[in-house]
Amino acid sequence: MASFISSCLVALAAAATEAPTALGDTLSLGEVTVTAIKQSADLRTQATALTVIGRQEAERNQVLSVKTAADLVPNLFIPDYGSRMTSTVYVRGIGTRIDQPAVGLTIDNVPVMTKENYDFDLMDIARFEVLRGPQNTLYGRNTLGGLMNVYTLSPLNYQGSRAVIEGANHGTWRVGASHYGLLKENLGFSISAQYNNTKGEFTNQHNGKRCDWERMFSARAKIEWRNADGWYVSNVASVSTSRQGGYPYEWVETGNIAYNDTCFYRRTSVMDGLTIRKAFDAFTLSSITSYQYLDDNMTLDQDFTVNDYFTLTQARREHAVTQDFIARSHEKSEGYNWLIGASGFYRRYKMDAPVTFYNYGIEQFIENHVNEAIPEYPIAWDTRSFVLGSHFTSPSWGAALYHESTYRWGQWTLQAGVRLDYEHARLNYRSVTHTGYTTYILATGSVFSHEPIDIDEHGTLDKDFFNILPNVSITWQPWAGKNHTVFLAASHGSKAGGFNTQMFSDVLQQRLMGLMGIGLQYDVDKMVGYKPEKAWNYELGGHFECWGGRVQSDLGVFFMDCRDRQLTVFPPGTTTGRMMTNAGKTHSWGAEFAMSVSPTDLTHFNMSYGFTHATFKDYNDGKVDHSGNRVPYAPMHTLFAEASHAIKVGGDWNKLLTLAANVRATGDIYWDEANTLRQPFYALLGASITWQQEHYSLQLWGRNLTDTGYKTFYFVSIQHPFLQRGHGRQLGATLRLTF
Repeated sequence: MASFISSCLVALAAAATEAPTALGDTLSLGEVTVTAIKQSADLRTQATALTVIGRQEAERNQVLSVKTAADLVPNLFIPDYGSRMTSTVYVRGIGTRIDQPAVGLTIDNVPVMTKENYDFDLMDIARFEVLRGPQNTLYGRNTLGGLMNVYTLSPLNYQGSRAVIEGANHGTWRVGASHYGLLKENLGFSISAQYNNTKGEFTNQHNGKRCDWERMFSARAKIEWRNADGWYVSNVASVSTSRQGGYPYEWVETGNIAYNDTCFYRRTSVMDGLTIRKAFDAFTLSSITSYQYLDDNMTLDQDFTVNDYFTLTQARREHAVTQDFIARSHEKSEGYNWLIGASGFYRRYKMDAPVTFYNYGIEQFIENHVNEAIPEYPIAWDTRSFVLGSHFTSPSWGAALYHESTYRWGQWTLQAGVRLDYEHARLNYRSVTHTGYTTYILATGSVFSHEPIDIDEHGTLDKDFFNILPNVSITWQPWAGKNHTVFLAASHGSKAGGFNTQMFSDVLQQRLMGLMGIGLQYDVDKMVGYKPEKAWNYELGGHFECWGGRVQSDLGVFFMDCRDRQLTVFPPGTTTGRMMTNAGKTHSWGAEFAMSVSPTDLTHFNMSYGFTHATFKDYNDGKVDHSGNRVPYAPMHTLFAEASHAIKVGGDWNKLLTLAANVRATGDIYWDEANTLRQPFYALLGASITWQQEHYSLQLWGRNLTDTGYKTFYFVSIQHPFLQRGHGRQLGATLRLTF
């Protein structure tokens, strides 16, 4: 086993240093045996839909994060709106805007616990993988739609220093540097840091300032060790900070971005992941341990108008620990292989989420309601602002046992697995407001009474979730010695349930208004809790290669039957909150196709296309039956196509001029359950010219060169519709240096 690992490491080192004329952009998946713990040696022999983006393709298309990588993956959609907190991921019609993610994320095998930490930029991405369809059996919570794996360069495979300097319009620039070295022959280390800055593209017409500015810093340190006895140890520590304005939401009625109060998002995150692996004679034992810390603050002028309605703050500090033990037999080309694992996590966060009402909001939402109902006794609020305070502490933990068996005979492989997953979630809450109002006699103008309002409610909510998550698949490799795989698979997935913390301001507001004889009475447990979302996925597909590997293609069709679908809705009577609810059933069916062609070592063509038809099978919101309507925010079509050609200058492989062009297309996207609003299909044209020598490359690039207009997000707040426009034309230059 040790010699096998060493051979793979040598091969990967060669791949990491090869010239960009290497065959294709997708790195050989054989290297997954070096870094991946649970996956097979070659993903293209597995019964799963997948996309792999190699380092050269990532650099050519300015892929720095999961959000920028999504355009290259069929049926994966991560809209760019709001701030880095709003990392909404949709795949095959599955996804939600708040709370738990539908697609998991790992970085160098370490799972990222919260989606608020998904959107960040990484230096030196070696490989980006997307596995579509439920991956819960091996990876657990929140992988109902799939899994994204990011692997960074290894100091055992690559040594040297790298630097990047980038500039673009809208005052955007980025600088970064990294170093990879060996302390001993089998002990390597790396350090990297980068800083991003942008002045922003969108202007708040109310104050004339850019609203989507950002400053971001990140740093990572990795140490890796291996020896001839089969030991491998890796520790990756990272820290990142982001300070941004964000939220360039345009009021549809005026066509302008114009709000009078502060909007910003601040985030500081720390992650440390320790991986230990030991190869024994018959199996490999692995341990993955992580600690994660998140400190963030989202503050919004939640009405997004120039009027003083209300603002929302959501300040949170979260600590999380994860542990995963995996025992896996050495992979055999014939016969029985197995994998067993046990995992657990503990996370705890504290959150303050006050909603502050101002003069116009008090007038519109409270005083006017009361005065219209009882005009003879009008009221006036004591102060022209008051706070609905919400404080939360939420500890949660989970544990799981899982197993997967694989049996290979000849051209056939049968695989089956199951996960037993338990999760306990608790929410300790306190809702507080101290205010008051005075009632007058209209006829005389005299004071009738003064009513102080002092509400201080607290409680604890508990929820337990238990899931059995099986999968089964059969693969067929029809021609011996050929890299063709056909598969049929069925898998059951789940997305975690939880609590709607953003609803507590509404619960408190309705409680306040109830004391005045108006408003609704909410059942706290019913309004703020939601169940897991579950789905069965059925899939027929294949991975194919020909022409000595110069042509690789993937083709598949799928059907997903989803129950207890989680949807973000605005509850009746609300003015400030939004909530997750379980909304009946949805069906998603569609197809995916991808092809990479390299007719020569200098010419590459890539294309991927995804089609999804996601509809409500059973959903009535109490007012309208939406059955048969399209699921909102899930695009019907995704398309990426790219062509690149490199020219050797003077016949020298170390001097290349590469020309590339691409198109990224998405749509239609429906914005509401009633399907009255949609973003039509749109396409964005991009291109780049890269001059590369042995120790540097200079790339001139452009995105959305035709300055196509499109929308990335739509929502309604206090009965006002808002949207966010997509980025317009972007032009930039990137200088990369290697030493």
